[in-house]
Order: sequence, then C-alpha cells, then structure tokens
Amino acid sequence: MTLTKRIIPCIDVDLDDDGTPAVYTGVNFEDLKYTGDPVEMAKRYNEAGADEFVFLDITASAKGRETMLDTVSRVADEVFIPLTVGGGIRTREDIKETLRAGADKVSINTAALETPDLIDEGARAFGSQCIVISVDAKRRFDEGGEHYVEVDGESCWFECTVKGGREGTGIDVVEWASEAESRGAGELFVNSIDADGTKDGYDVPLTKAVCDTVSTPVIASSGCGSPEDMYEVFTEAGADAGLAASIFHFDEYSIRDVKEYLDDRDVPVRL
Repeated sequence: MTLTKRIIPCIDVDLDDDGTPAVYTGVNFEDLKYTGDPVEMAKRYNEAGADEFVFLDITASAKGRETMLDTVSRVADEVFIPLTVGGGIRTREDIKETLRAGADKVSINTAALETPDLIDEGARAFGSQCIVISVDAKRRFDEGGEHYVEVDGESCWFECTVKGGREGTGIDVVEWASEAESRGAGELFVNSIDADGTKDGYDVPLTKAVCDTVSTPVIASSGCGSPEDMYEVFTEAGADAGLAASIFHFDEYSIRDVKEYLDDRDVPVRL
C-alpha cells in the first residue's frame, strides 16, 4: 500500500518586544517579520486540512530559555492533527513536559548533536514515534565532509549547524541522519539554511541525499514557493512529507490547492 504524502504547515514562534509569543517569517533564518498569533494560526490550519502541524520556538535554544509550554498547550487545544514541537528541548524531562503540554512529537536539534544519547533515551522512554531529529543543513564546498553530491557542477557536502544556522558543527548531515536513525529517531526533519524563506524550491540534492541513506520518514523543509516545489521534492528526492510556511501564511496557496495539484499528478495525498 502506498503511503500518502503529508502536507505540513509550520509556524516559527518567538517572543515579541512585550514578551508575547508571536509568529515570525524570514529569509535564511534572518530578517524576521511579524506574521500572526500562533494559536489563531494553528486553528486555521487545523480547519484547512493540514495533515500535521509544526510549532518551532526559534530562539529558545539560542537564548538558553525553555520552550513556551503555555502557548504549546493552547495550540494543542486547537489542533486535532499530530502536533510536533521544537526549540529548547534539551533533556528527557523537557521531552516529557512538552508531550504533557499536548505535543504528539518533539523536534530536537542542538541537544541531540551535543548529547546523542538523548535520542536513545527519548526513544526508549516515549517511543521512537515521538522523537523527530531536526537538522539545519548548510552547503559546504570544501573538503571537510564525508558524503558528497554534485550541485550546480560542484562537489558539495552538507553541514549540520546550530543556532539558526549561525554556527557550524563540522558534522556531515548524511552521516548524522544515519546515526540518528540507528539511535531510534522516528522521523527526520531536514531544513536547508540556504533555501529557507527564499521560495525558490526545496534543496532537492540535500533531501535526496538523506532519503537515499535512511529508511526513516523524512520531512523536507525550507524553500517551498509553490505546489510544483512540493511535487519535485516528493518525486525527485523521495521525501515523505513537505513542510511549508510562507506560501500558506500569506495565502498564496491553500493546503487544498497543493493537495489537488499533487492528486492531479498521481501523488497520493489525503483529500
């Protein structure tokens, strides 16, 4: 049986100048602009036919603060589809509290890179289906990597970064994806720093490199500008889900528009 491809809207949440959680949208993880209220946006996407919903606290890890669990709880009250929450999750207790607040899955990036055993601990304690390992990947055209692909005629590898792409780790994304899977990650959330917010399409070489290496479901993220981009990352890279923000936030396309486009081209989706 062919599994349906999932269409997942995502909100990037930060605290505004008054300390109130708000949704922001930017390009390459910078130049963030206010977009809306997280709870209202969650409610809207739930009603619009999203397959899942992702809530990312985009500065919790960089600023060393806890995830906004009160807001997570309010969002969880409005969505009746799987909810993934990421940002600021550093320990097994953080995973527990985030799930208790209403999340179905947690997305972990920095803490997993720093303490890979957290993946094993989380999978054992809460089940692999709850543990999503997020990767903020950046292209590197040097000799520091382990797994290379050709991009625009040049040999390239992808580096895991932290703090919104501001700091490199020297860790090869493809090697890390394989390790995360072996440790019990139930899903991989692959973000491209280079494509983020550009609407020029997903980083297909990046997504394909990961999909070709692991059997764990892969969510493609960053760069979606149209239904055609979703089609490309599903058919050319093999992604299991496509995540998008801007095209949905600003009503350029509806979730229904994207699903009908894919269905017309024989990509299995839930209509």
